[in-house]
Amino acid sequence: MSTANDSKPITVPGLADAKRDGRKLVMLTAYDTGFARVLDANGVDMVLVGDSLGMVVQGHGSTLPVTVDDITYHTRCVARGLSRALLLSDLPFQSDATPERALEASARFLQAGAGMVKLEGAGHKLDAIRFLVEREIPVCAHLGLTPQSVLRFGGYKVQGREAIAAKKLREDAQAVADAGASLLVLECVPSSLAAAITAAIPIPTIGIGAGADCDGQVLVLHDLLGLDSGHRRPKFVKDFLAEGGSVAGAVRAFADAVRDGSFPDAEHAYA
Repeated sequence: MSTANDSKPITVPGLADAKRDGRKLVMLTAYDTGFARVLDANGVDMVLVGDSLGMVVQGHGSTLPVTVDDITYHTRCVARGLSRALLLSDLPFQSDATPERALEASARFLQAGAGMVKLEGAGHKLDAIRFLVEREIPVCAHLGLTPQSVLRFGGYKVQGREAIAAKKLREDAQAVADAGASLLVLECVPSSLAAAITAAIPIPTIGIGAGADCDGQVLVLHDLLGLDSGHRRPKFVKDFLAEGGSVAGAVRAFADAVRDGSFPDAEHAYA
């Protein structure tokens, strides 16, 4: 696993090494070559072509309209700007409804330059995770607030505050790890629950609104830069451009704050 100043490419096995060694992982989203170059040069370990592009790039009210073609296009763009960071691509809404559909989309993403795919949820998604991993496709799971479930959730709400929900989240985290996922994003869950999950499972956790005890952190690039997406700013968002002074400075400030443990603080987490 590399440090922020190391030019050695990040690998999937290197993520496990980071967890073992206690080195925080830094992830940001990107959707084009120019920003990808900035992230790659300023200490970011992983770059995610997120279905968040539906909201911050395309102007939709949710991530649901994003297509496999959209993710493939932006993956190609971002891949051209990376030499060090590991590139992840989101499986958009219903592209992972069956293992076969997940494989078809994932193959396109890897051929476009991704090194890992990300999918939301557990349950029937465990079959997709196993199916992909058995076919040499690294997987990042995503639990807690899963934006593709916004209609069922009734909005963007903190997950796992009640005892039953917390127990289910812990069980799902173990299940995705057992199914072969190499990484787990935890979004909008109480810090104490995220800490317990991080300690219990063998794969690294990446928090977004999940407290400082995760093995790493991710933000949407537009949020990091304080850009108005037309949606309410979540509590976990911090404008790093204000203190970084430039895009490169903001990215570096975020990376440094994640690695030294100063972000997220209690103001940017949920109890």
